[in-house]
Amino acid sequence: MTTAASLQVCVTQLSDATLSKLVHSESFERSQVFNTIFKRIAHHPWSLLLDTSGSQQSDGRYNIMAFAPSLTVTATKGNVYLSDENGTQCVPETPFEATRKYLHSKVVNTNVISEQNIDDLPFIIGVAGMAGYDAGRFYEALPSVAKDDYETPDFAVGLYLYSIIEDTQTGTFYYCSCDGSNYPHFIEKSSDRNSNGNQDSGLFKLTSPFSSNLSKPQYTECIDKIHHYLKAGDCYQVNMAQRFSARFEGDVWEAYCELRNQNSAPFSAFLRTPLGCVASISPERFMRVKNGKVETKPIKGTRPRYKDSVKDAQSASSLLNAEKDRAENLMIVDLLRNDISKHCKAHSVEVPALFALESYKAVHHLVSTVVGELEEDTSPLTLLASAFPGGSITGAPKIRAMEVIDELEPHRRNIYCGSIFYMGFREDMDSSICIRTVLAENNTLHCWAGGGIVLDSNADDEYQETLDKVSKIVPVLTALNK
Repeated sequence: MTTAASLQVCVTQLSDATLSKLVHSESFERSQVFNTIFKRIAHHPWSLLLDTSGSQQSDGRYNIMAFAPSLTVTATKGNVYLSDENGTQCVPETPFEATRKYLHSKVVNTNVISEQNIDDLPFIIGVAGMAGYDAGRFYEALPSVAKDDYETPDFAVGLYLYSIIEDTQTGTFYYCSCDGSNYPHFIEKSSDRNSNGNQDSGLFKLTSPFSSNLSKPQYTECIDKIHHYLKAGDCYQVNMAQRFSARFEGDVWEAYCELRNQNSAPFSAFLRTPLGCVASISPERFMRVKNGKVETKPIKGTRPRYKDSVKDAQSASSLLNAEKDRAENLMIVDLLRNDISKHCKAHSVEVPALFALESYKAVHHLVSTVVGELEEDTSPLTLLASAFPGGSITGAPKIRAMEVIDELEPHRRNIYCGSIFYMGFREDMDSSICIRTVLAENNTLHCWAGGGIVLDSNADDEYQETLDKVSKIVPVLTALNK
């Protein structure tokens, strides 16, 4: 491949005067500035927000917005497409490989001009977007039983040469640009209102109640079938999910803002593709790579939160001491140790945290951490592709579990259990697992909830757990603008 020409990016700290101009007010609450700015471009195709949503978790420090990508890679119905301002062409590579070859290659020789120390800033410029669960079909031969009724592609990633980054610890805002400018003119020219008259104009509200694609008896029957496979030795764990859908009208961005305020999840994200919107309030990291260090943090084990502090503490203690949940978690830790070891240096993969408790507004989670050192000749995108989709939301062994999922779940998952990710020009990468995620397209919302099924799983308990997991999504959206 021909070496890419050198690219130059300017990183500028935005002054309060500039922020005032961008938010159209001389007085503003600093904690609201970032989302107020993004609101102005939220209706543009390919607008992307990576949002810590005020999370107090250690993973939440930087908010990133990116816009106006110069190139995009999408994948749908078994084909991969490369698009620019001149048109679209089908390419032979798989989605992550196409992203590395056609997008990331454009920024590998980037030089930075900045008066500030930006060593700790993530991303700056690079590739970012979504890889849906079904992007895994480009890498594994899977059955096609579940119905694919989505217009949103399985994979949608852009090359972003413009971004704004907020350091929530210092309150500092940075503008990153490859055109030599130190002011985000693209945002200044954008209106707060969506003027194209489509479904995203006006206040958000549901126009039908949420309904599941599985009744409780049907869900129980699926659990029985999984137990049959487990007893036969086909697999050890299967992540079974149900999909909830409702009709809506109005602004999906408004719905996202309410969800992020109610959940405060460190891997929240909003992405508008040309065919739909993804609004994610995920608490789960998939893969992170920084300075060659790999980290993945699988979640397995969930209990509901309670307003009563005593009852809430009992719920957390129940999770920490649950033999079943610890066994599930350990299975996925072993799976991920194997996944990342394929591209990590020998003997570098370790588990520094096993069965740690992380608590969010709706639920308590059991979280483990697996780390390693990336092989020097391996791209983080290669690591991501080889481990995709994440083992915490498939089961083990992964491929057999995915076959069972496709057999039993009535519809494909699209973005659910996929990933929102970025990889900057310095090959710093971070990615989420898209649980607690809503897909909006054609005036229809979809959200999902699932759980790992093992031999001692009880169907009633597992069904209730799925309801607990959407307890800060379905009621929140139902209550909006009633």
